[in-house]
Amino acid sequence: MVTAEQVSAAVGAWTVPRLLRHNAVVQGDLPALTGADGHTRTWRELREEVLAVAGGLAALGLRRGERMLIDMSSRPEHWVVDLAAVELGAIPCTTYATLSPEQIRQVAVHSAATVVVLEGPAELARWAPALAGMPALKGVVVLEDADGRHTRYTDLFAAGHAAPVVEAGQDDPVAMIYTSGTTGDPKGVVLSHRNVLYQCALQELVQPVPAHPRTVAYLPLAHIAERVLGMYLPLYSAGHLTICADPTRLLDTLTEVRPQGFFGVPRVWEKFAAGLQQVLSGMDGDRRAAVDHARELAAEAYRIRATGDPLSDELAEALERADRAVLRPLRERIGLAEAARLGSGAAPIPAQVLEFFGSLGMTIMEVWGLTETTGSATSTFPGNYRAGTVGLPMPGMEVRLAADGEVEVRGPLVFLGYLQPDGRIQAAVDADGWLSTGDIGRFDEDGLLRIVDRKKEMVITASGKNIAPSAIESLLRTHPMIGYAVVVGDRRPYVTALLVLDEEAAPAWAAAHGLAATTPKELAAEPRVREELAAAVRRANEALSRPEQVKAFRVLDHAWSPGSGELTPTLKLRRRVIEQRYADVIEELYAGGSSS
Repeated sequence: MVTAEQVSAAVGAWTVPRLLRHNAVVQGDLPALTGADGHTRTWRELREEVLAVAGGLAALGLRRGERMLIDMSSRPEHWVVDLAAVELGAIPCTTYATLSPEQIRQVAVHSAATVVVLEGPAELARWAPALAGMPALKGVVVLEDADGRHTRYTDLFAAGHAAPVVEAGQDDPVAMIYTSGTTGDPKGVVLSHRNVLYQCALQELVQPVPAHPRTVAYLPLAHIAERVLGMYLPLYSAGHLTICADPTRLLDTLTEVRPQGFFGVPRVWEKFAAGLQQVLSGMDGDRRAAVDHARELAAEAYRIRATGDPLSDELAEALERADRAVLRPLRERIGLAEAARLGSGAAPIPAQVLEFFGSLGMTIMEVWGLTETTGSATSTFPGNYRAGTVGLPMPGMEVRLAADGEVEVRGPLVFLGYLQPDGRIQAAVDADGWLSTGDIGRFDEDGLLRIVDRKKEMVITASGKNIAPSAIESLLRTHPMIGYAVVVGDRRPYVTALLVLDEEAAPAWAAAHGLAATTPKELAAEPRVREELAAAVRRANEALSRPEQVKAFRVLDHAWSPGSGELTPTLKLRRRVIEQRYADVIEELYAGGSSS
């Protein structure tokens, strides 16, 4: 087991600028960053560009401790300007592209940013009202500025300004992330160099991968997972990061890059599982028999390894043969045949999904944490995992439960604090260093943590029963046709649900069953689809206590996305928005309306 002392030793005296300098000198010719256009920057080239842009930002007036907001897509220049701000001791903050005008205004005012970096005319138009109300603003940088009214990205290094030398300490801020605001207004979470590099050292020690690993970035850099795994971990490991700017091309990018580590939010893993299950359903005869046998071996090994026990020589040899002949080709279909570090987090993942991938020879570690804990505070581990739990505290972290079951954490991953409107960073821990997370949890008989739900999202029915909606939603989502499920029941006599069809799996199911329907509206109106989903609800209810069971549901006839407002940019449910937007539908469910 990795110890906190080992992690601290691995962090050493590193900071982000020191790592970048080290990589440029020692690993200078190795690939560092590849953009969607296929162009690759080496570590030497990346640092030269970062220093040049830092000089340009300094000439604009960006200074130590000041905030810089970034609204750009995932492209190499995004990484460069972020790292350039860190070279100056400033605090970069990437904002989500899906922010509303009011949310942009809130972030602009609250951050008191002195520099804003935007991608192009579209972003400039969205930000124009907010920019006019930023009295501390010193400059606006636009990557693609058609009319030349603002500083262009190329202008930052064209003048050849030298960046001032700013030596950062490990406890200095390295970045700020605004929380996604599922239950309230976003807060500016400020992380330190020590926070992010401790997390990086943990990843390397707990699940080692080959030197200079290949990885793929596909989530927004405003997401804590991508900020750590896509920004700082490649720095720490001198790895080669390939940017997937278009999430619809993630599968193609993975099969091209063949990364050695991959973190997927649950919806990504669920989609991969649905695609592979469709492949398996098309097999028959000897081929299907070989796959079933191989999956049985892998599933047995998955169960044994969960307890830390070794495999028998007979099972290990049989599994190795089956893996080479059958399972590895299946993993290659999603580009993860060489991935030694696999993780899931940001939301609960159905146990059935983890077990499905276990039967393909893939052990996905489920993590739990917050932006405030620099991502994962707990994790399942290669020799100690159980589907449905989020494992044990990361080395160096402590976890306890308050009297009401709220999870509290303490340790080196806990953030510096929240940015205040006056520029102060206010700690959010108590006098003993404990952070209240807002999640309700419990420990199982082996000390593994189970997250019940968000404290603010717990449902209390009219009869006083406490119900965790996410557990029910997770069961409902095990059916591949259900993309999202929202459980309703607070102060109500029973539980109901809104179901949203998966945009890929639902049309595929319809086609396989001879139906012509393809759009969400057509599918939601199709009786056989409603019958199938009613059966899925019944199966979920069989695993639930009577108060938890879904008594009525409605299949919505349109998709959800961050742009439509029901989901956060990290694909979490905005429950408050959903309950307000679909109030009429919910009232119909409780008035005895259609259950489908």
